[in-house]
Amino acid sequence: MRELFQQELAELKDDLVDIAQSVESAMSRAVEAFNKSDVQLAEEVIAQDHMIDDAVKELDEQSIAILARQSPVAGDLRQVISTLRISASLERMGDLASHMAQLARYRFPEKVAPKGIRPTFKEMGSLDIEMAGLVVKLLENPSEQIINQIRDLDDRVDELHVSVFETVLSEEFGSGTATVVDATLASRYLERFADHAVSISKKILYLLTGEWDPDGDE
Repeated sequence: MRELFQQELAELKDDLVDIAQSVESAMSRAVEAFNKSDVQLAEEVIAQDHMIDDAVKELDEQSIAILARQSPVAGDLRQVISTLRISASLERMGDLASHMAQLARYRFPEKVAPKGIRPTFKEMGSLDIEMAGLVVKLLENPSEQIINQIRDLDDRVDELHVSVFETVLSEEFGSGTATVVDATLASRYLERFADHAVSISKKILYLLTGEWDPDGDE
């Protein structure tokens, strides 16, 4: 029975990694669609979002079944509970990628971001994609070094997010209301994506140390 239980836990981990890889792919394609105003790519991201949702739902059901059947304790219990928490963050990250793609679709054939702040959005998107890749690595092989990398990247995303707000709210910003709203939403989506990556990293730290950081529950 113990061997079977460990196999079930290993399968949970593998499934979580698969979902994280799907999220990384979704954000990578969403950022490309956003930057290039690629409506076809945007449609693909939007259409495939349900696949992440379905995978998360199935993983959650498996986790709950393990809790009911095995009644795990100590480290095993932490792993199952963390899986449920992490899957929720991954689902939201997938949603945020879809939101970015929706902005690209709505404004096609125009680009969402005004020319003056496009480099900022390109950097934010690149950082989010990098963080998503680090989340995959972190789920495969938990490491405090990767956790710190994610936090450092998030600090930069936060800085860029603030700079977008300062730009679009400045008197010198000459674009209309719709552009301001779109830029604000896009920046918020990218910032929240990074926040969820940090949240996952703190949940992994909980797995490693057994200490829960309430500030990490996004």
